[in-house]
Amino acid sequence: MTATDRTGQLPQRVPDPAPAPRLRRGRSGPSPWLAFSLKRLLGLLGTVVVLVLVTFFMVRLIPGDPAVSVAGPDASLQQIEDVRAQLGLNEALPAQLGHYVAGLVQGDLGDSFSQSQPVTDLLSARLPYTVGIAVPAMVLVLLVAVPLGMAVGVLTRGVRHRWLDRVFGFGSGLVSAVPQYVMATFLVLIFAVTLAVLPPAYSRTSPAESYVLPILALAVGPICVVARVVRRETGVVLENDYFRTARGWRLPGWRLYGRYLLPSLLTSTLTMSGLILTSMLGSAIVVETVFGWPGLGLGIVQAILTKDYPVIQGIILVLGIVAALITLLVDVVLGLIDPRTLGGRHD
Repeated sequence: MTATDRTGQLPQRVPDPAPAPRLRRGRSGPSPWLAFSLKRLLGLLGTVVVLVLVTFFMVRLIPGDPAVSVAGPDASLQQIEDVRAQLGLNEALPAQLGHYVAGLVQGDLGDSFSQSQPVTDLLSARLPYTVGIAVPAMVLVLLVAVPLGMAVGVLTRGVRHRWLDRVFGFGSGLVSAVPQYVMATFLVLIFAVTLAVLPPAYSRTSPAESYVLPILALAVGPICVVARVVRRETGVVLENDYFRTARGWRLPGWRLYGRYLLPSLLTSTLTMSGLILTSMLGSAIVVETVFGWPGLGLGIVQAILTKDYPVIQGIILVLGIVAALITLLVDVVLGLIDPRTLGGRHD
């Protein structure tokens, strides 16, 4: 019952204040993908600029004179000066850097000092060999490390099979600590020298078999690293409430682990895979030298020995840009899987 005022009339009800409008986060403003794209584009541009400057000045620190290597040990001082002028090495560093940048803008990496060929032709001939062992090695890492880490994590959940956990941790840690050039030499000793089932170096007569040992040398260590990460993440996911609930539904094993465990491991696994694939490009330099592989690794070693500035600059620049693009691709895939990695807010 409502009380009346002194005039005997019912007081008019004051309407409740309208609720303040709620701000809907993540619905207004620029798209997270736009900010992500601009940020990554600026980062990629900055990486390219740093790579250009580092590669240009780094090769100038290599001891020795390229003109002497090109002219030969018996060349006179005048001949060496003529070669230096022909190669443009007698110009000031700012002028050389200007010519280098101008060529890069036009897609020209220069000409090799020792082979008198465009660097782009040399790279196009060697790059497929490096990619041909780096990409299959990464695929092998994912195909072996992810199921291996998941299996060990499932079998050792809680306090089960402690011996398996210890053996896996010790063995994977020991193998991942072996340098890849030592692993490459060990594989050659076993499969090429002792068993004589695979060629010890690149062979034109059996090119398919030549890929086996370099791929294994690149993949064995990363398999152990990724498997350890997947095993740890598997243990964390298995203790989550949602997975305990899913286990209570009595689902088949392949469906339980494939639908509720594997997707939770994708973020950490893809992040680690991008880092490992980037490192594989650098490791390929050492592995290719051990196996005499005609890729970028062996090419840069030969270029350093002959002080071939354009080839060194071109190989390092291409490897750096490829590594930056791999990192960008991983970020895009992670953004598609989990939009929270874009840095935006979502309801």
